[in-house]
Amino acid sequence: MTLLNFKGQILTPDGWVEGTIQFDKKINSISESGRENSGLIVLPGFVDLHVPGGGGGDVMRGEDDLRLCASLHASHGTTSFLATTITAPEKEIILAAKAIDAVSSNRHKNEARILGVHMEGPYLNSEMLGAQPPFSQSPDLKFIEDLLKCANVKLVTLAPECDPGHILIKELVSRGILVQVGHSNASYEEIKSAIKDGVGGFTHLYNAMSPLHHREPGVVGAALAHGTAAALIPDLIHVKEGAIHAALRSLPDLYFVTDATSAAGMPDGDYTLGRNKVTKRGDGVFFENQILAGSALTMDKAFRNLLSIGIDVKEASRRLSTIPADLIGAKDRGRLEKGASADFVILNEHLDVVEVIVEGSTVFNR
Repeated sequence: MTLLNFKGQILTPDGWVEGTIQFDKKINSISESGRENSGLIVLPGFVDLHVPGGGGGDVMRGEDDLRLCASLHASHGTTSFLATTITAPEKEIILAAKAIDAVSSNRHKNEARILGVHMEGPYLNSEMLGAQPPFSQSPDLKFIEDLLKCANVKLVTLAPECDPGHILIKELVSRGILVQVGHSNASYEEIKSAIKDGVGGFTHLYNAMSPLHHREPGVVGAALAHGTAAALIPDLIHVKEGAIHAALRSLPDLYFVTDATSAAGMPDGDYTLGRNKVTKRGDGVFFENQILAGSALTMDKAFRNLLSIGIDVKEASRRLSTIPADLIGAKDRGRLEKGASADFVILNEHLDVVEVIVEGSTVFNR
């Protein structure tokens, strides 16, 4: 057992505790100590359900790149995540999924834990691909069977209009896999039907989906009117402050993701997103035509962005950690309580990451 001698505030499900945490791989106890406040805070490690890359690594390029990605995001407070495949030929998705499974099963000491696969595509609307490569196709249940044999798929993003009768949606939901709408030009009525058939959320809300219009509410209107959960990219580029607050008022389980490309955590310059070439400039990632192509966000920056628009620490933490963990059934992640995985992010008074602990071991220490 390790004793974390911590002078500061620890965020638990019941509120702030000034004290110590006893842990090995899991938390054994959290107790008051009455020590003088050091200005540091301990939050549950961030849980990111949408990570296509980071640190120069691209999820679609195999094990070495996945480890670059897992290391980069760990250094920014992410303790667990879903490695996200993008729209590609089926053979490439299978190869990426096998590599994800290998890294998930053998976490290195400086890495965040990969909890499984988020498959974004290939069942997307070809007119709403955004940064996705042009390999969208109709659902293939045989491919899904093959994929599930070699990887732990936790989340699938698809366009319901590409799944007639919602056969794939129903099959995935029956297997306990979270299905989210994304890259979709569906109507309001189509999304209401998909929710009825088991769709549990929306991927990068507002982006790459039919927008809200007062006579044609589209995917966004259906999400705000009838959804309970959705992911949103809070880099303040993909979605501006007012739209974030509108979503917070409508969706009780709104949560936040990075949707980070390989450029996350890297200098400005050229990178890849699957087969696409993209350029990082500041916090934005763009195609040659200057169209937004993806994110360079990390979860610690997401946390600070949320605080900058008036969301308090407890609420930001819940939506960066607890809610996403719960949505994929990872009830031992995303919270600081007895029996939970010992996943912590420690921040100083400037909200900079000073230490990250994954499953009881330090993966980053400033």
